[in-house]
Amino acid sequence: MKLPTHLIEAELAAFEIRFKKAVSSQSPMLDRIMRYVVKRKGKQLRPMFVLLSAKLCGEINDASYRAASLVELLHTATLVHDDVVDDSMERRGFFSVYALWKAKATVLIGDYLLAKGLLVSLENNDYRILHILSDAVRKMSEGELLQLEKARSLNIKEEIYYEIIRNKTASLLASACAAGAWSTSNNDATTEEVRLFGELTGMAFQIKDDLFDYASEKIGKPTGNDIKEKKLTLPLIYTLNNVDKATRRKIIYIVKNNSRDTQKVKWVIDTVEEAGGIAYATQKMNQYKKEALEILHRFPESPARQGLEDLVLYVTDRKY
Repeated sequence: MKLPTHLIEAELAAFEIRFKKAVSSQSPMLDRIMRYVVKRKGKQLRPMFVLLSAKLCGEINDASYRAASLVELLHTATLVHDDVVDDSMERRGFFSVYALWKAKATVLIGDYLLAKGLLVSLENNDYRILHILSDAVRKMSEGELLQLEKARSLNIKEEIYYEIIRNKTASLLASACAAGAWSTSNNDATTEEVRLFGELTGMAFQIKDDLFDYASEKIGKPTGNDIKEKKLTLPLIYTLNNVDKATRRKIIYIVKNNSRDTQKVKWVIDTVEEAGGIAYATQKMNQYKKEALEILHRFPESPARQGLEDLVLYVTDRKY
């Protein structure tokens, strides 16, 4: 499944120009770092969700581009901060900002990106869009903290897991879609419907990410990486809640104490597969995908609707 970039090719080009301008700085060092960050941006999924959501509800305008820039600034800021939190030396196959400029500068760079995002909106009186995205940042922080708290005990119910990923991952995608919808509709009901579509898509996105940890093919993310980092993903949670006590104790012991032992991690991965954890997570991902598409199909058929549908399918069918 390919990304539907052809539907908003001109708009993405216009967004690129605006985004580069938004992150530019008068400080030579900061400007150099920003150029490095911009060059290594990912697939720009979130700006695409903003622009296609805007197009779904009306004609893309300046507010739509500012919303896309704000989303990308906030997303980039969280990634930069994440690298410090996770002590990560790589980001998308390149040295991370943290690896090159160390912790103090990296935290300040993340703060700078957050401030630039706020200013993009405030300077143009985009208060509603700023409110939508600020709420996402709050939820993302809450989700990360809840995950940290629960990871210590490795005792988590499925409902808590959904709360974590709804806040940590789905909230930004939901807000991206809502900001795009509001920029062209100025309608609360429409914005909420598109926001919910984004949230459901974000839930499917995170579960797909969880499944990568158990894939045998080379997908750009080391197999067993989440186990090594003691992250509780849906396949593992399902397994812990559905195996006998002895197996559960063994899994918890390995994750807590032997997460760097390749053979023992492989045993956990094999146990998760045998217990039906992968099949269960795949089923849940497809359920969220189905619900997202059902909301999307309430809107009239259009190239923008098709583009958003393609994005949902891309999120759930991607190989990395």
